[in-house]
Amino acid sequence: MSSSTDYPQLIQQFVQDEHLPKSYEEDARLWFLPLKDRLLSAIRSQPGTLQVIGINGAQGTGKSTLAKLLQTLLQADGLSVVSLSIDDFYYSRETRQNLAKDIHPLLKSRGVPGTHDVTLANNTLDTLRTLSAIETLALPEFDKATDEPVAADEWVGVSGPINLVILEGWFVGASPEDSAALDTPINSLEAEEDESGIWRQYINNKLATEYQTLFSQINQLVLLKAPNFEQVYEWRALQEQKLKEERKTGAGLMNEAELTRFIQQFERLSRHCLTSLANRADVVLELDRNHRIHRSSLAG
Repeated sequence: MSSSTDYPQLIQQFVQDEHLPKSYEEDARLWFLPLKDRLLSAIRSQPGTLQVIGINGAQGTGKSTLAKLLQTLLQADGLSVVSLSIDDFYYSRETRQNLAKDIHPLLKSRGVPGTHDVTLANNTLDTLRTLSAIETLALPEFDKATDEPVAADEWVGVSGPINLVILEGWFVGASPEDSAALDTPINSLEAEEDESGIWRQYINNKLATEYQTLFSQINQLVLLKAPNFEQVYEWRALQEQKLKEERKTGAGLMNEAELTRFIQQFERLSRHCLTSLANRADVVLELDRNHRIHRSSLAG
């Protein structure tokens, strides 16, 4: 750590600005600072080389918050850091509607592999690797409220050189499943709306090909590991309930049946990530039922 940086104060301010619980401060000091130091060491050991860190975690595990915190801490160390979400590379609604018409109706919904512009993601990383101080790159952005990419002329630009790119997403770094595992539906959505398995085969094929090209650019992969998939559903349901209480209305929000169907679209790959990445990720941060980190592979 830099002796001139007051990390506890930086973390405290971050927690206040992001309206996070006080417990996040303790987790950040205990678990996330060592992760920051690991990344800083890797960057300094290869000067002039862009490092890419992937953050994987199921819905509600805190991927975006961790990415933002790491960016804050590393920028305080004098580094140039870009944080990207795989969500910002979603296809437009029109493109997904065409996929739904040509391949399978479930591809109308954004989220799964096959609904992102992976070429754009790869090109963005490629450009960031060589971006100079006199060059600027506009970073893609997706507006979930409108379900459309933000207009390119509204993208925020960054100048080089960039030391680190953080790429976060719920299946970042995932490997494809064995094709035989796809034969049996794992929930009612797969059984009723993908009886022939076309949707899940398409997802798996995309994951096995173009997404591996993207994920091969990751130098270190961090897994925010939920206790199990059932906990992920519970956290997402609480999120929805909180939104209803804040808005004082259920308008635009999902009821229990809609939420169940929504989460079932992510179930297969989320379960696969929980099991397969636990042994493959470079750093595993295990969450308990209260959203607290209780174990880290960094601590041995």
